[in-house]
Amino acid sequence: MTRSHLNPPLSARIAQGRGVEVADLVLRGGVVLDVVTGDLIPGDVAICGGVIVGIGADYEGREVVDVAGKTLVPGFIDTHLHIESSLVTPYEFDRCVLPHGVTTAICDPHEIANVAGLEGIRYFLEASARTVMDIRVQLSSCVPSTHMETTGARLEASDIAPLMDHPRVIGLAEFMNYPGVLHQDAGCMAKLTAFQGRHIDGHAPLLSGRDLNGYIAAGIRTEHEATTAEEAREKLRKGLRVLIREGSVSKDLHALAEVLTERTSAYMCFCTDDRNPLDIGEHGHLDYLIRTAIGLGCPPLAVYRAASLSAAEAFGLKDRGQIAPGKRADIVVLGDLAECQPEMVFCGGVLCGDAAFAAREVVEPVARHSVKAPKVVAEDFRTAGNRVETPVIGIIPGKIITPRLTYDIAPEGGDKRPDLSRDLVKIAVIERHGVNGNKATGFVQGFGLQRGAIASTVCHDHHNIAVVGVDYADMALAANRLSEIEGGFVVVAGGEVLAELALPVAGLMSLEPFEVVREDLVALRAAAKGLGVVLEEPFLQLAFLALPVIPHLKITDHGMVDVDRFEVMP
Repeated sequence: MTRSHLNPPLSARIAQGRGVEVADLVLRGGVVLDVVTGDLIPGDVAICGGVIVGIGADYEGREVVDVAGKTLVPGFIDTHLHIESSLVTPYEFDRCVLPHGVTTAICDPHEIANVAGLEGIRYFLEASARTVMDIRVQLSSCVPSTHMETTGARLEASDIAPLMDHPRVIGLAEFMNYPGVLHQDAGCMAKLTAFQGRHIDGHAPLLSGRDLNGYIAAGIRTEHEATTAEEAREKLRKGLRVLIREGSVSKDLHALAEVLTERTSAYMCFCTDDRNPLDIGEHGHLDYLIRTAIGLGCPPLAVYRAASLSAAEAFGLKDRGQIAPGKRADIVVLGDLAECQPEMVFCGGVLCGDAAFAAREVVEPVARHSVKAPKVVAEDFRTAGNRVETPVIGIIPGKIITPRLTYDIAPEGGDKRPDLSRDLVKIAVIERHGVNGNKATGFVQGFGLQRGAIASTVCHDHHNIAVVGVDYADMALAANRLSEIEGGFVVVAGGEVLAELALPVAGLMSLEPFEVVREDLVALRAAAKGLGVVLEEPFLQLAFLALPVIPHLKITDHGMVDVDRFEVMP
């Protein structure tokens, strides 16, 4: 599809706005929520091409859509997400999420960039210009996120700087290596220097005090890792725009809802970060965040402002965020503000529907056959060592922060075995980019696993193979099966594959429609539950156990990582 309709002739916009020419499209009979004053404005909405030219008056249109009795709100803006975590291509993400009212998505393609480098970023830039939804790209700042993991690519400032003026690019994506910023690592400084004066997105979980001051002083403007009201307030006071996150694993809305008021809403936004099609199907996307926030007592004006105008202002998108003349015609039609159930969605004046999706030009996916892991056997999952005292990764459901636990696990025959009575099961990471064949093992508590194994190539952010299990032979089968299906999710027990989802695009995204992926996720979740797993979203929870920029204890192919010390444990 073409985007030329987004820039109709100036003379036509003025004439249609004045009503001396018939508007291209009129939405008739509803009321508009003004996210500045909170007023409900009766009257038609006139649209020229993809631009709003009139509100609060009567208009004639070449096309008229009846929205009598409905409330019109600005299209929602997801301010930080990784489309790859939806497990589908940008085109299927578009088809899956736009009906939920999300007309703009600001993505960081660092998942595919960690696998395929610039090729992955360029794929997203090309696809984003051809979707119905307006997808904007932040250039991935931390590929890899640290020196403590093996990735399929490494991006320096000189690699990404040539893309900074691309029309789809907003700025520099979440700067996860906050220790690198604070200690002025040369590579970090080069990227920060190159993007000074442009948008730089942050990522600083639990950072506070003078360290937070220094981090923000680097030119960082937005941040989505606040998990408590106190943390959010400090970040707001120090000039950061706080993005309230509610994803499939990281769920911070309930903790931060008390901070979102009409006073603060100009500086707060919403994001999903990582949300899969199953959760979108069962609960929703930003529409779910909006109705949940209102249900928690947040003022509706504050909520809708954060979902639209505040997000647009935070990221310099001056052409959207309000239903007003001169703005993009990104409009969500609702029956009720509190329930936030989108009935119609217009994106750039285009009605969301099958016809719009069918008109898109599709770019062929990249990064096929990217899983190049060594074949493993049961013995590879043994954990040697003479020390009984053993570090264990703890899990807090709904959080990606993982406590560092310590348990006594006595070696038996040179191996520390899983202990189901204490929910201590094996976790392993296997390098899969064909670089070094690294393997590392450790222990995790919180899955509730009683038998078998589950494995994934969605393994933030290096996306090696992560496998957690009770039986070593099942762990080997699960890991090897991922190589055969080009990556994805696998559930194994008793030497048999019980459920799987192939993700052949970089080991991260399916080539199937999102409805198929959703059904496969239902089967995977049921299979995992049948093994005793107690987590609502075990696969993404597993993926985050390997992210060494989130406190406190993680694991990569280099070994167990003490995130607080920012070092691989001996």
